[in-house]
Amino acid sequence: MNGASEDGSTPLPQLRLDELLDELQTRLDAARGTRDRVHSLLEAVLAVGRDLELSQALRHIVEAAVTLVDAGYGALGVIGEDQRLSQFIPVGVTHEQVEKIGHLPTGYGLLGELIRHPRPLRLPEISDHPSSYGFPAAHPTMHSFLGVPIRVRERVFGNLYLTEKRGGREFDAEDEAVLTTLAVAAGVAIDNARLYAQARLRERWLAANAEVTNSLLLGRSESEVLDTLVARADEIAGADLTVVAMPVAEAEDLEVRIAVGLDAEEHAGLVLPLSGSLMGAAALTGGLVVSGDVQRDPRITAGPPRWAGLGPAVAVPIGTPEGGVRGVLMLARAAGKPLFDEDESAPLAGFAGQAAVAMELAERRRDAEQITLLQERDRIARDLHDLAIQRLFATGMTLQSAIRFIDHPEARDRVLRAIDDLDETAKTIRATIFGLRARETGPQTTGLRARAAEAVERAAASLGFAPALRMTGLLDVAVPRAVAEDAVAVLQEALSNAARHARATAVEVTLAAGAELVLTITDNGVGLPEGGRRSGLANLAERAASHGGTFEAAALPQGGTKLCWRAPVSTG
Repeated sequence: MNGASEDGSTPLPQLRLDELLDELQTRLDAARGTRDRVHSLLEAVLAVGRDLELSQALRHIVEAAVTLVDAGYGALGVIGEDQRLSQFIPVGVTHEQVEKIGHLPTGYGLLGELIRHPRPLRLPEISDHPSSYGFPAAHPTMHSFLGVPIRVRERVFGNLYLTEKRGGREFDAEDEAVLTTLAVAAGVAIDNARLYAQARLRERWLAANAEVTNSLLLGRSESEVLDTLVARADEIAGADLTVVAMPVAEAEDLEVRIAVGLDAEEHAGLVLPLSGSLMGAAALTGGLVVSGDVQRDPRITAGPPRWAGLGPAVAVPIGTPEGGVRGVLMLARAAGKPLFDEDESAPLAGFAGQAAVAMELAERRRDAEQITLLQERDRIARDLHDLAIQRLFATGMTLQSAIRFIDHPEARDRVLRAIDDLDETAKTIRATIFGLRARETGPQTTGLRARAAEAVERAAASLGFAPALRMTGLLDVAVPRAVAEDAVAVLQEALSNAARHARATAVEVTLAAGAELVLTITDNGVGLPEGGRRSGLANLAERAASHGGTFEAAALPQGGTKLCWRAPVSTG
């Protein structure tokens, strides 16, 4: 009655029923597991799709992949322009382990296999693959492996790498199918994040352009506009060093006038050849130049090694088709950082064009100011000629006519001396009028006073401040042209040395004409180096000696340097 046989065994129908129930339970569990996995996959797809920040999206993709296939470790490698891993985002490895391992993978060995052959790869044992190089010291032990490529618009963006299936199991075909599905969703999420990043980048560049344009409309100086441009380019492009170099007058060189960022003080004043330098290549070609490693770029063939500690770089000329190249803007990142991609470098050409407009407007503004100055000089010259000299002449004639009425010898001598003084004063005023009305143009004929002021103004950009300038005497009249030419050359050389070597915060220039022309340049910098190079100072001394003058360079007791250059002039 109870269904049991006499020997106590279970009847065959009951045994068959239990087997069917067990099989049904197994299938229900499998179906439930598949359902849960599908739900997890859908949740992962939705999660990565919500991220608009690319860095967050990449990390969430790896974390979702590790969870979906029950892996111990996971990573996402981003493929760079050089077909190596430009980024590597690991999950499951602690920060301390990463530091002990050292440099993260760049795409050799087994990881490079997926770069060379972008298709799913599943292995029960990593070490059995012929491309496996083994693991570095302190690296966690890993056996099973599953890798799939991530494509963005038919282009392989990177790869997902999963290792060490939990429980010592192997990754199966279902794991591969789930991960491949996630990779498709990841490609869409990455594309959305990149489009969002591009839109934000364009917005930031537009805002920077608007700021530069506003500075131009407000009449800011060229140096102020360039400072703004460098600061914004450095910030937006994520550069570690940003420099602006200008052509050196009468030389095939570029001189770094502005430097911001890594070792900026070492790069300020750096002179680069047009032929044989990265920035020179941008100036000569008139287009954008990109380098993966600015220290070892094959286009750098001249001069000593430079750009220590830097890697990826981009250089763009500052200029317009009509005005030519006025300078070069270069941005560089520290060695090991990602290359400048097209989205980052493309807006630089337009941004550099803004700098060219700033420089051209500043030049036009200087021309307008020069015209105003010349017109004012004409007015002063007319007033001196028509009013002051005529009155001095009339006063002299009156005194001369009054001499015959003076009987006292001492009084007569004093009046004669006064007449002589009036005559000398008239000569001085005539010489001043001649200087004011000098209209010749060009570097060889512009007055010494104007050329000295221009040299000091140009030096302000590389020094970072405006030097003090004091000028006395008839600089445009009494000083011979040859002496004036050498004086300007000496002033330019001294200011360039102060910017490049002195690390000064104040420079004072004095130019005085009397029986001799005396040029004095004083700074509060580091002073003259012991046993340092003196070839530049020797050149200044030779220029003075060629006119029968002298040159002295001395360290000041309170710190700094004083240069004094003298040359005799004719005051007759």
